[in-house]
Amino acid sequence: MTDSNYIKIYTGNFIVVQLIKQRLEDIGINPIIKDETESGRLAGFGASLPGMPEVHVHENELDKAVVIVESVRSEVETT
Repeated sequence: MTDSNYIKIYTGNFIVVQLIKQRLEDIGINPIIKDETESGRLAGFGASLPGMPEVHVHENELDKAVVIVESVRSEVETT
């Protein structure tokens, strides 16, 4: 197993993941989006059911990133 300096901070639907990604980029954090469904599609292994993409950030940016995720989640839950 390899060590990683990236931590998963959110798993959810594509729209919320994209909103979190944009908000993180707005404050200078470059998240990694892991989407097994999209990876499979690009490789030619289409899936009939969409997966749940994940947002990962570097451990040094975790505190700021968690605040953004909580903010986006509360916005989405109130609409």
